[in-house]
Amino acid sequence: MKIEERFINYTKIDTTSDPESNTCPSTPDQFVLADMLVEELKQLGVEDARRDHNGFVYGTIESNVDYPCDVVGFLAHLDTSDATSGKDIKARKIRDYDGQDILLSEGIYTRVNDYPFLKELKGKDLIVTDGTTLLGGDDKAGIAIIMDFVQFLHHNPEIRHGKMMVCFTPDEEIGRGILNIDLSQFVVDYAYTLDGGPVNCVTYENFNAASASLTFYGNSIHPGDAKNKMINAVQLAVDFHNMLPVNQRAEFTEKREGFNHLQIIQGDCQKAKSSYIIRNHDLDLLHQQMRHFELITMHMNEMHNRHVVELQLKETYYNMKQCLTDKMFIVEQAARAIEQLGYTVEYDPIRGGTDGAHLSFMGVATPNLGTGGRNCHGNHELVIIDEMKEMVKVLTNLINIVVERGVNNDYSK
Repeated sequence: MKIEERFINYTKIDTTSDPESNTCPSTPDQFVLADMLVEELKQLGVEDARRDHNGFVYGTIESNVDYPCDVVGFLAHLDTSDATSGKDIKARKIRDYDGQDILLSEGIYTRVNDYPFLKELKGKDLIVTDGTTLLGGDDKAGIAIIMDFVQFLHHNPEIRHGKMMVCFTPDEEIGRGILNIDLSQFVVDYAYTLDGGPVNCVTYENFNAASASLTFYGNSIHPGDAKNKMINAVQLAVDFHNMLPVNQRAEFTEKREGFNHLQIIQGDCQKAKSSYIIRNHDLDLLHQQMRHFELITMHMNEMHNRHVVELQLKETYYNMKQCLTDKMFIVEQAARAIEQLGYTVEYDPIRGGTDGAHLSFMGVATPNLGTGGRNCHGNHELVIIDEMKEMVKVLTNLINIVVERGVNNDYSK
């Protein structure tokens, strides 16, 4: 099966995760995709492919060399973001893209003026949506790459490689699925997530992350009789938001700049709620941002001389860089695998998080590799077929490098 066909098949399953759910996976159709992948892995010779009760898919590709090598893991996640609908995705291939605005469906365009990087994709083969949903390249492109890699090895048994494990994980988008991984079923020396970005990117830095949940308590009364009596809870939420630094809103930040992102605000005069994600690559700066939330809460409660704001802060994950500083060979060999294809490697930090961040703190150092995806979490998302194919070559180069290190007795164990 061609990699683009494999990917489009995966997008037909709505695996949107649900942050309000208490189950793992948070949505049942993640099981559907997981079971599909188990069957595909078995057809490709991965005899021990299995799915556990939490929706994790595990599989082992045994070594075909007679000397020790690092055991390497490759991961991608099953779910898609709830930021945009993932239901009834209508994926469409564009062959030999002309570099112009892309008509997704009537009246909906992905415009070059809005996304200047499109100019660089002229002549490439793309997959896009119809503009009403996300595409699911985050991270079904990663799944498709790993599966195509397994298929390549299955049909080319002469390629030398050490033992490898694959794992497909639920609920990455809501930041908690990976906490249910069974590391006794995924025993590796280190791993790589394939979770978004250009083919030439290797990432070993991500945001430190926190969340803020706020409840605002008002006093409802008829607006005609409101003077000096009404406290509008929705207005409290708006006032709170406007006290946060404007230049720390996500839409005004880039690169290593942290942000406070308002995810939702809802309610009525009597009671309202809002929630934020808080991000910074520097942990001290993240704590400063969290302190802003505490100070504003104190100020508003004092100003109203009553308890009008309740704040809950939670740190959720941390920058994996600190786990990789003494294991940079893992990053370097991935970079070498990319350079062998003629690319200049970039090390831009992730402005988000991956399963690899949690795994790194669980003792499995796990930097991230690209998938050829762009504009994730929105209806202008696209995947570059050429880059997905290139990533299969990158993984092939990578396992060869791991074998070379084994030959030279330079493996990590």
